[in-house]
Amino acid sequence: MAITDWPAAERPREKLIKQGPGALSDAELLAIFLRTGTPGLTAVDLARLLIKQYGGLRGLLNASLAEFCTGCGLGEAKYTQLQAVLEMSRRHMHEQLVRDDALTSPCLTRQYLSSCLRDKPQEQFCCLFMDSQHRPIVFETLFYGTIDAASVYPREVVRRCLHHHAAAVILAHNHPSGVAEPSQADRRITNTLVAALNLVDIRVLDHFVIGDGELVSFAERGLL
Repeated sequence: MAITDWPAAERPREKLIKQGPGALSDAELLAIFLRTGTPGLTAVDLARLLIKQYGGLRGLLNASLAEFCTGCGLGEAKYTQLQAVLEMSRRHMHEQLVRDDALTSPCLTRQYLSSCLRDKPQEQFCCLFMDSQHRPIVFETLFYGTIDAASVYPREVVRRCLHHHAAAVILAHNHPSGVAEPSQADRRITNTLVAALNLVDIRVLDHFVIGDGELVSFAERGLL
């Protein structure tokens, strides 16, 4: 039976309009993105099949182009559309942060940093530069490492802070292993950066270590 033959209350688009996106299942949300199914499968059936194939929405959203195109009914056009949606979501969160500030919106800050770093295959060290009102100026990835570590140069962090006229900064890096517990090396580089930035009157507000579904705040741990 085609989706158009379903009761209106069960059709994903109508359901979203009436009840909001939170009322939809993963498959229903994906079906709206897919728009159409394939011969013998409705868009919802196809969505369920893809979610099973990729082990969930996250697996599908993080698939490379080659991996994505192995899915039934998927191709480069859908891949580019999906990547555009994901990037718009990240930019939307960044705009919300800019409108407020990183300290009064801690949950949003965590969500934004996690969305940027959680699924990266190698370690990346980033900075969220902020003005004197703690409003974000820009988010930058400064260093890339192997899957085990990243080489962080304090002089470059200071240089980028001065370039952006930042008054404060939030540091962030990911652990591709998925374990967010800070290492001794993480603690050492944080202390080094705090000392270096203090010399130019720039405050380190926090350092977030991002794992798989978890995030550790140095400030909350009393490590700053």
